[in-house]
Amino acid sequence: MLVLRYGIGPHLRRRIPALCIQTLGPHCSAKFNTNRMSEETNAIKLHKDPVTGEMISKTELKRREKQRDKEAKKVEKAASSPHPPSNPSQNEDDLNPNQYFELRSRAILKLKETQSPNPYPHKFEVTKSIAAFIKEYGAEGHVIVALAGRIRTVRNSGPKLRFYDLHGEGARVQILANAKDAENQEDFVELHNVFRRGDIVGVIGKPSRSQKGELSISPFKMVLLAPNLHQLPSGHFGLKDQETRYRKRYLDLIVSEDTRRIFITRAKVINYIRNYLNNLGFLEVETPMMSMIAGGATAKPFITHHNDLNLDLYLRVAPELYLKELTVGGFDRVFEIGRVFRNEGIDLTHNPEFTICEFYMAYADMYDLMDITENMLEGMVKYLNNGSTIVKFHPEGKDGKEYTMDFKAPWPRYDMITTLEEKTGVKFPPADTLHTEEANNFLRELCQKHNVECSEPRTNARLLDKLVGEFIEPLCVSPAFIVGHPQVMSPLAKWHRSRPGLCERFEGFMCGKEFCNAYTELNDPFEQRLRFEEQSRQKEQGDDEAQAIDETFVNALEHGLPPTGGWGMGIDRLVMFLTDSPNIKEVLLFPAMKPIENATSVSAAAPGLTLAASGQV
Repeated sequence: MLVLRYGIGPHLRRRIPALCIQTLGPHCSAKFNTNRMSEETNAIKLHKDPVTGEMISKTELKRREKQRDKEAKKVEKAASSPHPPSNPSQNEDDLNPNQYFELRSRAILKLKETQSPNPYPHKFEVTKSIAAFIKEYGAEGHVIVALAGRIRTVRNSGPKLRFYDLHGEGARVQILANAKDAENQEDFVELHNVFRRGDIVGVIGKPSRSQKGELSISPFKMVLLAPNLHQLPSGHFGLKDQETRYRKRYLDLIVSEDTRRIFITRAKVINYIRNYLNNLGFLEVETPMMSMIAGGATAKPFITHHNDLNLDLYLRVAPELYLKELTVGGFDRVFEIGRVFRNEGIDLTHNPEFTICEFYMAYADMYDLMDITENMLEGMVKYLNNGSTIVKFHPEGKDGKEYTMDFKAPWPRYDMITTLEEKTGVKFPPADTLHTEEANNFLRELCQKHNVECSEPRTNARLLDKLVGEFIEPLCVSPAFIVGHPQVMSPLAKWHRSRPGLCERFEGFMCGKEFCNAYTELNDPFEQRLRFEEQSRQKEQGDDEAQAIDETFVNALEHGLPPTGGWGMGIDRLVMFLTDSPNIKEVLLFPAMKPIENATSVSAAAPGLTLAASGQV
């Protein structure tokens, strides 16, 4: 029974058979008792592993205990040997992850017990970063410095000479640990047998150079600051499994400098946009993440619940309406960089939550915003790319086809209806009739003729969007603008000043994918209400992405919105192109992932040592 799977309290468990008899008859009670007996029988057959805490069969438990006894005897034999290995970590490469974790946990817990040394000290006084150390000391010196970082590789040249690669803040320096330099030469071998790949250590010593001339630090003291209990992936092959990289981003960042560079570039992109807009006199603001109406974009929202108000709310799909209300209030130039949430599919270029930048500029129109877009992105690419405007992108991975993009302004501009007529060879209905039922029939037949698929509801706006995706978007390899959108596709854009039925809107595309969207804002409250009503009709037809009527926003327009240009850009997708990342998960620190069913952890305390609630022995 379903209720058994998730567990029930003892009082409810006694009452369910009676409830079943009242509702479904005695068969339900018999079935309930049978299932309960079966579940209890299965539970009796399982035994708790004292090391991992897992519930396993008696046979499996015996097998594990036998294996552990065998490994314990091997360790005892090695410990009693008159000539113990000078570097125990050499033999640990042959262990599997569970064995390594158990052995390492025993060693660290022993250190916690003896405090010789303390494996988790409270403080280490760092006097210089690794990057600053490398920059300042081009030659050996006599200045004493204290560095801290993570050990990535360990090499030994006999028991009295060890080499470590210490990584921190994206830089690497070699530790040249020689027994003759040590503060306590007698304990040198014992101390350095504690260190493993992945450990965070503090190093106190002086700058030096190896025989090969490599800048190093020669320590007279090394301190274990935080041991790594797990095996690190091979330094040569790295972490190749994509699922593991996305789920354990901390591990990916430890072993991959490329991953680190991607997120440093992402931070630079966001800072560049923020500084660019600040220099133009924009004010950065924050608007609500939850609202009673999901407006500002054509997208399906997430729904959440406010307990105190007993009210269902939507996570925002865009900050647009709030920002325009601020423009009504007198903030002529406002922008926001933040998260938005759209309950849609996950693929190579879509994630349910993503980062967006939107700005609204009073007394500007779409043509001003196209100039700003070209200028901003051309300058950004030069800033990131040592002055060059050329960027290469591999949509299928490093070994696949290559796109070469040039961000130098001006960018190409494709008129939507004109280009579709050229590519399909047919004349479209007048733009001011593209909202009619006749236009819908025309678009359906055109999609069918060219094998362009469009799922229901097959509204005029969705059909047009599919045709654009088939015929125009592939033309946009280098950054380009698509302009001349029909009003039926843009409920918040102002009508075109010289082309009836169209609106003043543009979309920016590169490598066939949209990265920004902007328009001359609709500031006529009467027309805006009619557009909202049309969206409501589309929602009634089954379009979950259509917008509802926002009376507060219409009321704001009634107070007067100046002629305004509005602009929005997806940060994640832009970073994909600028870092040559074919998957959006590569540029998100923690992308949306399905949970792993029946996942078990190798983490467990070593047997024989009991941890208090604080983690102390």
